[in-house]
Amino acid sequence: METEIELVKGEPHHHGSHRNLADIFDQPSVPGGSGTVDAIVVPTIRHPRWLTHAGRLAAALGRPLVTLHSKWSSAREAAAWMPPDVRFIAVDIGEAHGLNLPDFRTTALLKDTPFARPTDLGAKRNTGLLLARLMGWERIIFLDDDIVIGGHEEVTSAAALLEKYDVVGMHIGGYPDNSVVCHAHRFTGGHQESFVGGGALAVKTTCVPSFFPNIYNEDWFYLLGETSLRPLAVTGNVRQRPYDPFDRPIRARDQELGDVLAEGIYWLLDGQRRTGWTGATEPAHWADFLARRKHFIEDVLGRVRRLPVDSAPNRHAMESSLVAALGRLRLIDPALCVSYVKAWTEDRRRWADHFEKIPNLGPDTAVAMKWLIKADAKPLFYRAG
Repeated sequence: METEIELVKGEPHHHGSHRNLADIFDQPSVPGGSGTVDAIVVPTIRHPRWLTHAGRLAAALGRPLVTLHSKWSSAREAAAWMPPDVRFIAVDIGEAHGLNLPDFRTTALLKDTPFARPTDLGAKRNTGLLLARLMGWERIIFLDDDIVIGGHEEVTSAAALLEKYDVVGMHIGGYPDNSVVCHAHRFTGGHQESFVGGGALAVKTTCVPSFFPNIYNEDWFYLLGETSLRPLAVTGNVRQRPYDPFDRPIRARDQELGDVLAEGIYWLLDGQRRTGWTGATEPAHWADFLARRKHFIEDVLGRVRRLPVDSAPNRHAMESSLVAALGRLRLIDPALCVSYVKAWTEDRRRWADHFEKIPNLGPDTAVAMKWLIKADAKPLFYRAG
């Protein structure tokens, strides 16, 4: 993407905060509401020891812990690890194409392109939503295995807000929850906050359903309604364990399309005060936003290169990551962005139709497992206790 447009002098090229899009509740407790969740759902690829905190939280709440496994993690190992006072369902999800999920157009659009993602996080979260429907769970909390919640009171506060809101995120402290490019922006003096993320997200499964597409920032897409943001609040405090965002340039490269699409849509939401994100199917918006994105990354890259040599041990890694992001950005054009938004809109309707056909079976895990896969797929391996 080599097209340049004239940018307005002094106008920002990046929004470092989207706090105005959510109702913020700083107090840890919220009066009113039942303040309960029906289950904790953890998608994971790590060793079961990473589930220690989630297990303690489930025990404190007296609610089941659902762990969805792949790669270096397994349901068998998780079941052997589970403390005796934790009710759990541990599932090996197998190949994502065997899960009882619609054939999403957003996935087909990126297949066999440099933007295709081999990850299964979105599929796991969508499977968690289906399982909630099958088991009759009306409120669940998605929790990443690298997130630590201070106490179960944080969860009950978020759950109480589900009386009014579709989705309730939690303030993420500790290591910031941002993309690689935004980490570099913050490191070099830019204003950068964290927004609501799927790492600690309470959701009401009985409202108009949304889904998690297979793209970076899939959680931001889950927050979107048909034309505007879904009712959203933020409360409580959680902490993300630290990691090195610059350890692999491929990380920034693979995040770029999702970062562009999500930030481009939320740019519109910021400007239209939650009334809608009209304009996201207009090529002119994406031509403007892609030019801003290029200017933004180049500015951050320039700041990184001006750092004193001994001021940052990972300066070279930051530079490599930003160069990788710019390389991927060059492959993104307005037509691709418009096509993805249209495909997402169609997928959201397809998901709503699919979700409506899923029965509420009640607490019958064995039958629910059969509903989580397609008719001709290999049965899921799971353990429950």
